[in-house]
Amino acid sequence: MYYPEAIQKLIESFSKLPGIGPKSAERLAVFVATKMKEEDVLNFAKGLVSAKRDLMQCSVCGNLTDKNPCAICRDPHRDRSVIAVVEEIKDLIAMEKMKEYRGLYHVLNGVISPMNGIGPQDINIPSLLERLKNEEVKEIILATNTTIEGESTALYIAKLLENTDIKVTRIARGLPVGGGLEYADEVTLLKALEGRREINNNHK
Repeated sequence: MYYPEAIQKLIESFSKLPGIGPKSAERLAVFVATKMKEEDVLNFAKGLVSAKRDLMQCSVCGNLTDKNPCAICRDPHRDRSVIAVVEEIKDLIAMEKMKEYRGLYHVLNGVISPMNGIGPQDINIPSLLERLKNEEVKEIILATNTTIEGESTALYIAKLLENTDIKVTRIARGLPVGGGLEYADEVTLLKALEGRREINNNHK
């Protein structure tokens, strides 16, 4: 049985989302077409368009925001001497949920992955280095995930900063190897942050 063209296009659209396979896309498309009220579908569509049109990445840290710079970068009560470097925006959100970290962030929007053709210039490492020239930062917390790529990216950044007066630390191994910040509960993440270790011993 073949679906009408409108359903097929909807299935194709859902299939483009991460973690949505063909069966899930089909199920979602049929649900939207047969179960959702028209008002809910319209609001859903408006939400998608608004998210794409009205949101942007913060020019300072890379966070998702509707005002530039983002609320975190604008907050005068944040500790501007500490920056946590994370892979993705969802990792920033995970750390914010702890309600314990009061420093700033820098979102890399990816990790170094030679196998996938992603080098240092392809993520937000250059913008981080540029940012450090203009801000009074005393500590960089490397909070990339504990994957091979996350560890390699952390070590690369640490190497770049080893001859500066900036203290470079790495979140502790409270997180499971290969695990992402977004999947860690607040207690585990807090322990990993509190137990961070210095990996750059050359700061002045």
